[in-house]
Amino acid sequence: MAVEENPDCRSRRSFLQVSAAAAAVAVGYRIVTEPMLADAASLPYPSPYPKDAVLINANENPLGPCGVACDALNSVASQGGRYSDWMTTDLIKTFAAAEGLKPEYVHAFPGSSGPLHYSVLAFTSPAKSYVTADPGYEAGAHATKASGARVVKVPLTKTYTHDVKAMLAAAPDAGMFYICSPNNPTGTLTSHSDIEFLLANKPKDSILLVDEAYIHFSDASSALDLVKADKDLIVLRTFSKIYGMAGLRCGFAIARPDLLEKMTAFSGWSAMPITAVAAATASLKDPRLVPDRKHVNTTIREATFEWLSKNNYSFVPSQSNCFMLDAKRPAKEVIAAMAAQNVFIGRPWPAWPTHVRITVGTQPEMERFQEAFQRVMTSSSVASVMSALRKTPLELARLNLDGLIVPSRS
Repeated sequence: MAVEENPDCRSRRSFLQVSAAAAAVAVGYRIVTEPMLADAASLPYPSPYPKDAVLINANENPLGPCGVACDALNSVASQGGRYSDWMTTDLIKTFAAAEGLKPEYVHAFPGSSGPLHYSVLAFTSPAKSYVTADPGYEAGAHATKASGARVVKVPLTKTYTHDVKAMLAAAPDAGMFYICSPNNPTGTLTSHSDIEFLLANKPKDSILLVDEAYIHFSDASSALDLVKADKDLIVLRTFSKIYGMAGLRCGFAIARPDLLEKMTAFSGWSAMPITAVAAATASLKDPRLVPDRKHVNTTIREATFEWLSKNNYSFVPSQSNCFMLDAKRPAKEVIAAMAAQNVFIGRPWPAWPTHVRITVGTQPEMERFQEAFQRVMTSSSVASVMSALRKTPLELARLNLDGLIVPSRS
């Protein structure tokens, strides 16, 4: 009788075959995640946060895991002494069946930050550049410190999409193109046709990685059909956003098996946390979770936009759970002034020094944000707040990338 193989078992074997070069790269290398980026170097983000703080700074979901997910993780917590690989196999099968994919095209990870970084290590090098948008999610660029790749940042278009033609022109030596759609931090979409154009015109042997962490909040078309067509493409999905599982850690890399094999040569094999796997599997089986939460997020986001427009504040229209708000003054001053009111907002991006990223919270949280922001913007100066909220030298040396702490470059 044939025994069905766990799709992740081949990764366990490949772990024993990881090259000495890959092992050397791993030395001193840390995966960068959203929480690590959220706490930009000299910003007043305490740990722990004060009681009743409004946390709209790390693109987290305030709703947390859904009810069936909580029930599922509670039911397996007592089994935490076992690796229970079969649960990961079931999770992969559940996702693959829902998306019309072959299970061998799906690899589970604790979140999507890991596969982003492993992909950078696998497909970039001193001779193969990493190409990304500006402003865009910064974690992949941090991974190039280990791969030695040149980082090519290409400004978004006037409509805030990835400028795929400019990305192609800027890096004939590209090893990897990174597109996050909806984009982090702007929440704007890059069209499926633009993604197809980049795939059709990219350098030979390069790959495109499409990060769909925020896709469930939007009306965007997924790039999974291009994976099914065996294109040179990796798609990332996570349970950290609409599913509310940022603290549990579960996600997927979806690609041709040969691309996954190159990536997992750097990740090796590791058991998934069974509480996260159980919660993720239950979430996928809840038919109302995504549409209901998308509706909640959209309703609160659009109400926030209506208030901003009414008060003549500039922002970038978004289809995600975050957006960029132009304070028209140095972003770090505004962030500090908001923190002084126990409202913690997102980090700035150097390319847009007067913009701050706002995560969409609950309606009461967004009302507190509006009150605090109005007070900040009607005050004559917020610069003095910075001196009152200076951090220690150790804290100033850190950069929080929405989940992972790395040394600050500032």
